Amino acid sequence: MVNRSDLRVAWLVPEVELGAYWQPVLREFTKVFKNTVFYTGRVWSGFDPMLPGASAIQLVGETKFVETTKIETGYDRGFIAVSPSIIGHLLKFRPQIVFPQAFSLWTVLVVLLKPLCGWKIAIIYDGSSPNTDFRDSGFRTFVRRILAKFADAFVSNSQAGKRYLVEALNVPEAAVFTRTYLVPDAETLLKPLSVNKLENLGLKQPIFLYVGRITARKGIKTLLEACAILKKQGYSDYTLLIVGKGDQQEELESFIKEQDFPEQVNWVGWVDYGSLGTYFEQADIFVFPTFEDVWGMVVPEAMVFGKPILCSNGAASCELVVEGENGYIFDPSNAQELSEKMRIFIDNPDLIESMGESSRQLISQKTPETAAKAYVEVTSFLMGKR
Repeated sequence: MVNRSDLRVAWLVPEVELGAYWQPVLREFTKVFKNTVFYTGRVWSGFDPMLPGASAIQLVGETKFVETTKIETGYDRGFIAVSPSIIGHLLKFRPQIVFPQAFSLWTVLVVLLKPLCGWKIAIIYDGSSPNTDFRDSGFRTFVRRILAKFADAFVSNSQAGKRYLVEALNVPEAAVFTRTYLVPDAETLLKPLSVNKLENLGLKQPIFLYVGRITARKGIKTLLEACAILKKQGYSDYTLLIVGKGDQQEELESFIKEQDFPEQVNWVGWVDYGSLGTYFEQADIFVFPTFEDVWGMVVPEAMVFGKPILCSNGAASCELVVEGENGYIFDPSNAQELSEKMRIFIDNPDLIESMGESSRQLISQKTPETAAKAYVEVTSFLMGKR
């Protein structure tokens, strides 16, 4: 049996451009398994190499997404081009445990090298969505099934991810550890509040908040259509705060003018991750109308701030919403349904505080510490298999 202090663990996550949430997990994981390296092709904007956990992160070559099919309201299809130089890094480091993310080329290389290097493999799968699962592609499904046979375990961030692994790839349920590991670091999000409070903009309450890219996939058009329905019903005492940027904003601004409710919408623009806490704090209800999201980190982030959640069933993170307790789930293609959910909070403002507190309590059980503990559990399981 290898001692924990001697065990070498390699994580292979090709891209973490928007993954500031990984660093706190690594901070906790490396307290147990100190000899850990997190290989990636690109880090996120604002990455701080001085923070705890950063020393485990190592850049390998360059990562690039190559698009093959454009999808209007879903993820564009394609593949991630990664650096093959990871082979040299792994042969030099000689890990006993490898955590490759999903089914990229790096996962293929790890599987091919397994007979030579003798390491144990636990594939991590963030979540499930139609255009990342490729259930309609016989070739991709076949290749993934082959790769899955060589894995010793799987870590799924969501129940949807587990269902995909079991139903589509024929992975035994006993081999899947379903643990929520894509979680926000409350301390990081809350820090800006002490120095960066928003001025009172005189916004009408309740304030509905959206945070994310302004693209068709995110379903903002449905959200604005819901606002147009509210306008026709005589509802105007609320504000929609939109944080983000993207190629659909001009189209959406034209729609708002046509439907004549510009006073209800406040465009903030892009905000650095470290400053998002200020906007979460100012809002009353968080809305996530996405058509397709493998997870949707903004949902647990909003829950950290004690916000009720209106989440579409297109986001895997809707699993965090307990219907009627901390929010509601809706169909992202049904603006009428969303308007009815929004109206609940406008008509019953007392629900905001009680549901928000439920959100805070629910997410308090899912932290970087619990995420790291899950990976420690899986690592210990693989050590036993050795």
